[in-house]
Amino acid sequence: MQLLLQAAQVYRTKTKRFEPCDLLIQDGLIQEIGSHNAFDPFHGPSLRLDHFFVAPTFTDIHVHLREPGFSYKGTIASETRSALAGGFAHVLSMPNLKPVPDSIDHLKVQLDLIEQNAACDVTPYAAITEGQEGKTLVDMKALAPYVAGFSDDGRGVQDEEIMRRAFLLAKETGKPIVSHCEVEALLNGGVIHDGAYAKAHALPGICSESEWKMVERDIALVRETGCPYHVCHVSTMETVDLVRLAKQEGLPVTCEVAPHYLYFTDLDLQDYGRFKMNPPIRSKEDQIALIEGLVDGTIDCIATDHAPHSAEEKSRGLLGSSNGVVGFETAFAASYTALVKAGHMDLAQLIDRMAIAPGLFAKGKAPEIAPGEPANLVVLDPEAVGKVDASQFVSAGKATPFDGEMLQGQVLYTIYKGEIVWEKERI
Repeated sequence: MQLLLQAAQVYRTKTKRFEPCDLLIQDGLIQEIGSHNAFDPFHGPSLRLDHFFVAPTFTDIHVHLREPGFSYKGTIASETRSALAGGFAHVLSMPNLKPVPDSIDHLKVQLDLIEQNAACDVTPYAAITEGQEGKTLVDMKALAPYVAGFSDDGRGVQDEEIMRRAFLLAKETGKPIVSHCEVEALLNGGVIHDGAYAKAHALPGICSESEWKMVERDIALVRETGCPYHVCHVSTMETVDLVRLAKQEGLPVTCEVAPHYLYFTDLDLQDYGRFKMNPPIRSKEDQIALIEGLVDGTIDCIATDHAPHSAEEKSRGLLGSSNGVVGFETAFAASYTALVKAGHMDLAQLIDRMAIAPGLFAKGKAPEIAPGEPANLVVLDPEAVGKVDASQFVSAGKATPFDGEMLQGQVLYTIYKGEIVWEKERI
């Protein structure tokens, strides 16, 4: 099967720039790259993409697909289709499942479901500890060939000695420790950031120290062990500073930030479950530090922490709703609006943070638009503006803080293995 993309601005990984090109796709691979009209006459299917941009599909290194165990929230089928609608063709799935992927037998349940139902590439994480209980380490050597790394996401490993042993074992496998950093003793029943909104509405707050204190501990363990370490969903300015210093020291530390932390502050909160996630949306000062960290490379990439819930679980306001929001289908537009439209970076830099850097993390190789490479491509319209309507999401989850927001930048097509698997309806 052939497909010709004509007159597009195409992202080139080596130059980190967009260049005008025509792309010929055949049998799931990029066959040839040429100048405009280089393939005329062409009689197969084609897309004329004047004024649009083509990039490698996005990779999301932090998602929750809810299967096995929680299919009432979402399924591998529904959420991977949602990923494609957002321009993602590879996602890394967190282990807070039932059964928890803490053994080969338990992991196989998830792998079988992925093979049967996934609409895009999915690589799971295995847990750090059995049952994510923070007590007994999993058999990392047995699990390592099948996973992207090890994480107890949703729970931080509280015991320092257990975490030290985890670092030492993970280093032997060559896979990273991917950490949800949260000191439970500092939470004090908090539900949102311990800031202006919490004080104004008499809601219990989550202090910044609950995140950065564990990051500080773990970086010390990286210094001791040399194990690759990734910090999930960075939300505080103190964490950004700690990671920046670790990188300056040459330590193998990486981290991610979610779009909602770049777009909202706690002054934007409303008393709806769609504004509740963990870690919480924090202060303006934190947001500024996160953007600065993403721009200067301290923060490596954008990851959504996509986490569907049932409508009932998100109907209890900030105090009673479950933590977690969906993110695939707003990720590009929210990030473009918060970063590119706002003048913090250009589109090529955003592609680096959503496709190149996370692709390198996930596969050890940066995705590239070049002959012989898989034709996994996203077509973008940076100028398009639209209002988010969560009721129209492909995801089974509809809870997003972006519902009703006017965002700039849209995913027009997602091409996966050479085929158009998602196309935005345009009026």
